[in-house]
Amino acid sequence: MARTMDRLEQLLQFYQEDPTDAFTRFALAQEYWKRGDTAQALRFFEELVRDHPDYVGTYYHLAKLYRTLGRLEEARRTYQQGIEVARRVGDAKSLAELQDALMALELGEE
Repeated sequence: MARTMDRLEQLLQFYQEDPTDAFTRFALAQEYWKRGDTAQALRFFEELVRDHPDYVGTYYHLAKLYRTLGRLEEARRTYQQGIEVARRVGDAKSLAELQDALMALELGEE
């Protein structure tokens, strides 16, 4: 019986077919993080912010990963960048989430 591909293998195949696709790269970052591979997750999130700066959802997750890694200043900067981008592109939902997350970071909350 043929083995079915797991999610990571499928995402890597999609990435191979189109390495510029923002959604695939975001999904790969999430999948690596879920598997505990924070180095690969960080790589994909950071590259996504660099290559697709208007992909607003990335900022929240990248900042959250920075927080998990104890890199609080980078988390703060990333939330602030995301807030600027969300304002510019008119994404009110992401703007509110990023502002709430930044406030929680400033207050030392989880």
